[in-house]
Amino acid sequence: MTLSVVIGLGRSGIGAARLLKAQGSEVVVLEKAENDACRRKSADLRGQGIDVQLGHPLEIASFEPLLNELDQVVISPGISWTHPTLEALRTRGVAVKGEMALAWETLKQRPWIGITGTNGKTTVTHLLHHVLSHGGLEAPMAGNVGYSAAELALGCLEASCPLPDWIVMEMSSYQIEAATEVAPRIGIWTTLTPDHLERHGSLDAYRAIKRGLLERSQLAILNGDDPEISRTRCSWGQTRVNWVSTSLAYSDSASARMSVSDDGWVCEGERRLFCADALAMPGEHNQQNMLLVTAAALEAGLAPETIESALRCFDGVPHRLESLGNVQGIAVFNDSKATNYDAAAVGLQSVPNPVVLLAGGQTKQGDAQPWLQLLKERSSAVVLFGAGAQELRGLIEASAFHGAVTTHRSLDDAVPHALELAQQQKAASLLLSPACASFDQYTDFEARGNHFRELIEASRSN
Repeated sequence: MTLSVVIGLGRSGIGAARLLKAQGSEVVVLEKAENDACRRKSADLRGQGIDVQLGHPLEIASFEPLLNELDQVVISPGISWTHPTLEALRTRGVAVKGEMALAWETLKQRPWIGITGTNGKTTVTHLLHHVLSHGGLEAPMAGNVGYSAAELALGCLEASCPLPDWIVMEMSSYQIEAATEVAPRIGIWTTLTPDHLERHGSLDAYRAIKRGLLERSQLAILNGDDPEISRTRCSWGQTRVNWVSTSLAYSDSASARMSVSDDGWVCEGERRLFCADALAMPGEHNQQNMLLVTAAALEAGLAPETIESALRCFDGVPHRLESLGNVQGIAVFNDSKATNYDAAAVGLQSVPNPVVLLAGGQTKQGDAQPWLQLLKERSSAVVLFGAGAQELRGLIEASAFHGAVTTHRSLDDAVPHALELAQQQKAASLLLSPACASFDQYTDFEARGNHFRELIEASRSN
């Protein structure tokens, strides 16, 4: 029997441990924390015959009792691929892989659609899952949304979920770098802007990780409107590529198949498919998302009329420009998924202005200048919260922003003040678009968005 060690008791780690156990491996889970939540999870896994050891950080000493029998170590996306302990394990001949690679070993006989990008990948994943499902295909979404990759693999192994016609897998750079064997039938690259540089070191390294997934795909569907992706136009060699663009600028290229005509039709080359207003979500970026999804759905065998019908009944993605209705005549939007400057800039461009903006959390590296410029053009006030509030305030004040800027400890304090400012200034929109990660105060961006939604609902009853 093989011995596998899984690092961490998060959702990916638990899924990986259960999958390995179902495949007949002896499994040990190492978790550095020792809190009540971890104890509850441990009790459940131990009941399934999985050994869990709490209070074991990712240090070589934690592995010493196991090294003579250890076959592989499986890591979750939150653990750096170049962590010194992982490097030490590799030098000792221990195989290290990501949870995504483990899932690939089980699911590689089914066709994958791998979706990556700095921004837009969650919307494309949700939308493509919806379109394929509407067309009668079994197309579960997994990775960063829906199931974890290992959870989906376990469900298929145990026949507790239907065998997929297509697997719609959202893949972050963290997941891709730890699973270089994943080779999707279709790869989709939405956008590329600087992000996660504190982990990857440079934009070139970050780009290379994402590009690797597309080069391993049988068909690469690329956003030709993204400057960083478009500059690779002549360098794909033998890779089969489908470029999409919201303009007709590339329509004379044999590889540029999807575009939007001047009179508002989605076109595949010269072929007119359906009106581009089929997707009601605002913003040019969502037109790009629609084209990426349409190209993939056509490749999967759906007819244009089926795709159009699905687009027209799509309700949107929670936490990504999610409309929360009106409060005293002000449109409220939950854009908690905007965890960097570029995503937050898209949010500002997409809602009616003037905007009272809620921003803050755990700041990230990146170019803030386009976001700051949009603040000056579209926002009447900025209400900051969380750990990064003072850092963001310094950036905003240095940019010569003329509106009000206030700082608060948390959303509990910030939201009532933002609503008050929006009323006073007769703002068109109140937008939560943080431009920061959520980990200073929340487990993830969903928890932050849910808290915001609760606060808005409570304001309606006051």
